[in-house]
Amino acid sequence: MGKYRAPSLALLTAAVLATLCTPSFASSHREAPFITGAPKVDGTDLYMFRSYEPGRADYVTTIANFMPFQDPQGGPNFYQFDNNALYEIHFDNNGDGKEDITFQFRFTNTPKKTALTVGGKSVTIPLINSGPISGVNPATLNVRETFTVDIVRGDRRTGTRTRLTGTGGATSFDKPVDNIGDKSFGSATGYETYANQHIYNVTIPGCSGQGRVFVGQRKEPFYIAVGKIFDLFNLNPLGAEVGGNKNDLEAKNVSSIALELPIGCLVAGSDPVIGAFATASMRQGRLLNPTPANGLNTTPKEGGAWTQVSRVGMPLVNEVVIGMEDKDRFNGSKPKDDAQFINYVTNPTLPALVETLFPSAKAPTNFPRTDLVTVFLKGIPSLNQPANVTPSEMLRLNTSIAPKAAAAQNALGVAGGDTAGFPNGRRPADDVVDLSLRVAMGALCALTGTADTLKVGCKPTDAPAGALPLTDGVRKDATAFKTVFPYFNTPLPGNN
Repeated sequence: MGKYRAPSLALLTAAVLATLCTPSFASSHREAPFITGAPKVDGTDLYMFRSYEPGRADYVTTIANFMPFQDPQGGPNFYQFDNNALYEIHFDNNGDGKEDITFQFRFTNTPKKTALTVGGKSVTIPLINSGPISGVNPATLNVRETFTVDIVRGDRRTGTRTRLTGTGGATSFDKPVDNIGDKSFGSATGYETYANQHIYNVTIPGCSGQGRVFVGQRKEPFYIAVGKIFDLFNLNPLGAEVGGNKNDLEAKNVSSIALELPIGCLVAGSDPVIGAFATASMRQGRLLNPTPANGLNTTPKEGGAWTQVSRVGMPLVNEVVIGMEDKDRFNGSKPKDDAQFINYVTNPTLPALVETLFPSAKAPTNFPRTDLVTVFLKGIPSLNQPANVTPSEMLRLNTSIAPKAAAAQNALGVAGGDTAGFPNGRRPADDVVDLSLRVAMGALCALTGTADTLKVGCKPTDAPAGALPLTDGVRKDATAFKTVFPYFNTPLPGNN
């Protein structure tokens, strides 16, 4: 047997990166076995931040993305929300791990049965539009997609439910069709003009001041160098943090549910910290209901209680923390019950696997991993930890910390000295991939110092690799995104 040679630092860190970056690593895209067969209810990412659009600092923007890996040319049906599903954004404003306010979205897709007379017979067309599209619900749009929004105070199923209203008391809102292509919308800028007509001011029962809502397709905001990772770890994880690799999601779109809400509508009492998570649920039973003469009935019969099938709060938790056998169970669980997953956080397998592969590289030794419990389940003290916190996984935001303008934001958030960014909420440009890589290998133990300033229960000597600037070489700054609601960019057109 040849003499053992310690791996180089570059090889070691490449292995760390590759181990973390499983095929599901693109945040919560296809993160669990069941959800891969139900893409319409696959929640991919959750964002929550103090609005930094000028004049909107007294609002919180929360955006939940669904339906990953959308090819812009995905016609003729494109990407519609599920009529038979329930999409929810939940807020916990007292730290107990339970939802106190929930916004529920239900969708209705109504075919217009646009037809042409061909050879004396009226025949419905196979396309989603029969001509150029402009305005809300034009005659040339062959399917009208609408949605309602309910606010539920208390338990999501048994609490008090009321409906949000728009201008003139409207209770139903139109969702823009996806970006079919430039010809369908008149020009390369036509789609954004059309989509912006679907940003609605809404009155929220029990809240002072109006909010805003937008539901529609956006350019995928998440960024990561997936291809390089799968090419035999063909990247340098200690190389350039900006521009070192290309973003492999640059050519994809996603469907967003965006809310902008007055801060006073979300906080309770004197505690400014709120938590959030997004879910999607389906009915327990679905009957496809085929008929001998007509084949598959396109309106399945649904029944039974709502069953949660997707959940997303903090990025990358289900991907790189939860074990394979429990990924579906995590998606169906509630934050208040997260004690059942505690071993995945306190005794994570990922760093141990790295140490097994490379014995000379020591993973963090502070067991239980209190640093991971803090960042994933509690929030960081004096930053975004509720006054009375029950350990539970969700995205947390201290609403008393002022937002930063796009040009002043640091993509490394708190680690970069920008307390308005991740893990204090999450903004569009926050580099959660690099930050998650570093936290897994003990970055908080390195940042907290020997005096444990961050109160995460560890010290620099507990994490020999904690100070490594691990990166996938892909990073954006906030100026790469819109600086007004709904912040994410125009989706790529289908003709591109």
